[in-house]
Amino acid sequence: MRWNSLCVSGPYRQAFIAEALQKASGQPANIGSVLGSRAGRRARCSPREVGGSSDGKKLAQSNNNNYNNNNLILQQLLDLGPTPSQEEVSEIISVGLGDWQENPRDATVVLSSLARNQLPRTATCVLSSMLAKSVETNVYHYNAAISACAKGRQWQLTLNLLSLMPDTNVVPNVITYSAAISACSKGGQWQLALGLLSRMPDMRVIPNEISYNAAISACEKGGQWQLALGLLSLMPEVRVVPNEITYSAAISACSKGGQWQLALTLLSLMPEARVVPDEFTYNAAMSAVEKGSQWQLALNLLSLMPEARLVPDQITYNAAISACEKCGQWQLALNLLGSMPDARLVPNVITYSASISACEKGGQWQLALGLLSSMPDMRVIPNEISYNAAISACEKGGQWQLALGLLSSMPNLGVVPNKITCSATISACEKGGRWQQALNLLSSMPDMRVVPNEITYSAAISACEKGGQWQLALNLLSLMPDVRLLPNEITHSAAISACEKCGQWQLALTLLSLMPEVRLVPNEITCSAAISACEKCGQWQLALNLLTQMPEARVVPNEFTYNAAISACETNGQWQLALNLLSLMPEVKLVPNVITYSAAISACSKGGQWQLALNLLSLMPEARVVPDEITYSAAISACSKGGQWQLALKLLNSMPAMS
Repeated sequence: MRWNSLCVSGPYRQAFIAEALQKASGQPANIGSVLGSRAGRRARCSPREVGGSSDGKKLAQSNNNNYNNNNLILQQLLDLGPTPSQEEVSEIISVGLGDWQENPRDATVVLSSLARNQLPRTATCVLSSMLAKSVETNVYHYNAAISACAKGRQWQLTLNLLSLMPDTNVVPNVITYSAAISACSKGGQWQLALGLLSRMPDMRVIPNEISYNAAISACEKGGQWQLALGLLSLMPEVRVVPNEITYSAAISACSKGGQWQLALTLLSLMPEARVVPDEFTYNAAMSAVEKGSQWQLALNLLSLMPEARLVPDQITYNAAISACEKCGQWQLALNLLGSMPDARLVPNVITYSASISACEKGGQWQLALGLLSSMPDMRVIPNEISYNAAISACEKGGQWQLALGLLSSMPNLGVVPNKITCSATISACEKGGRWQQALNLLSSMPDMRVVPNEITYSAAISACEKGGQWQLALNLLSLMPDVRLLPNEITHSAAISACEKCGQWQLALTLLSLMPEVRLVPNEITCSAAISACEKCGQWQLALNLLTQMPEARVVPNEFTYNAAISACETNGQWQLALNLLSLMPEVKLVPNVITYSAAISACSKGGQWQLALNLLSLMPEARVVPDEITYSAAISACSKGGQWQLALKLLNSMPAMS
């Protein structure tokens, strides 16, 4: 026997449990009435005064009065709001406890209504008062209270109620466990949900499809797609038939886990299992392919829904538009947006934000701003995501003035900028060569209660780099640890590039050498910037040394790296090394471009190798590279230095044909 059952028995035992419930819900143990409470102020309209039955009334009248009493009790409980005190609840229901003792169903009605209204605290207090007054409680009362806790996302209260049931000689049933698993699911406690499911057979309770659906949903919310599929596969073994809710939850789990192929496989298996997909199933599958950037599949699913006699809703269209947005299909995204009124669907802020982002990715800043400005006319209020997408569109389109204008207009519309907003605006200033505005915005972020992040600082450093302000760039880099930010590869690349543009090759190499100390691995961008810094200052040996060290650092050179190294050789008249680097590029699966050829031809020019320069020029069409003015100028210079004025004139005359 349990220790507490030996020590506490009879009505005192129920009072003991009631006290435990009160402690669990954060209420004091004293359940007596309190002067001045909200319930006390209702004394003049209490059920005792309005609904009392007399000895001379008929049974029908008595039942009617009980019904009225119950309704009045329920209304007064609802009026208490979500956080009543135990005293208030006890006083309200005290006049009905006698009726509840005779007819427990009346208590179930009240508790079920509290569950529907998502009032877990009130439901727990009602149950606690019933136990304190030795009113008999049954499994239906506990199920209703646990359901209230589940709907209110109070998983701790749920588990407390479940653990107290044996002490009141109430045996949990499948509804009890299913509601408890659902509470754990809503609270993000997937481990506890699975624990309850596995415990059910030991308690001689057979799980049903609702129990499994709740457990699979818990796995979905916890990002445990493998466990969700495991539960789905176990259901036939325990003779539980999956339904459309089961499949929708499993598909959604695959969606959150980035497993769009598995999501589509589950959808395709449903007809074999004689389960008809519904709108939720298709929406879950649509979300999966959207996250996998599979816009063609998203549109295909959308087109299949009418064939399955399903009507796409707002969520369906939002997922399809977002899939198009991720893949730069801005025209299709706008087509879907335009077709929603024909489908009798009203776009919401998510729809517009995804459409604006699609325009941003497609370089259509005018269309993005047009959509943003049309939102109020459609009675849709833009949020920070809408503005972030529009500002990012301006940034990509080089419209820094418009980006700043959008940022300044946000507070007037009650929209609070965040770090993404500020970072995009600073990046717009950077692209527009407005380093002063970028730094002003960075310094004003604390006033907006926005904390800068690594992206913000990287954009500001890049703005200084483009403005030739290497000292400011390095100062920003040094300030990052003071604001508890760790510089990353992008930040260092921007700072090294700032040094490169201003001829500070020693600082560039110092920054590069410091990266391993802060646990940063140089990448091809970092190394290319450092090589370019050496190139600009005539340090061709250092440039080539950096290039040769890249494989040891597990960094794969790209076209920019080789172009910078070839330019370093060209600047210092090392035409043989330049040509050698050019010949090595195909071996590392890199395709020379017009910059590569121009630098190599210029190297030959400086080395007096006019024949090699012309040979390189003639090879460019075979490599499908079109010469530009710089290429021709380098070749003409090579001919001029070699005394080949006729060839130089011929090349000069052929330049207009090039354009």
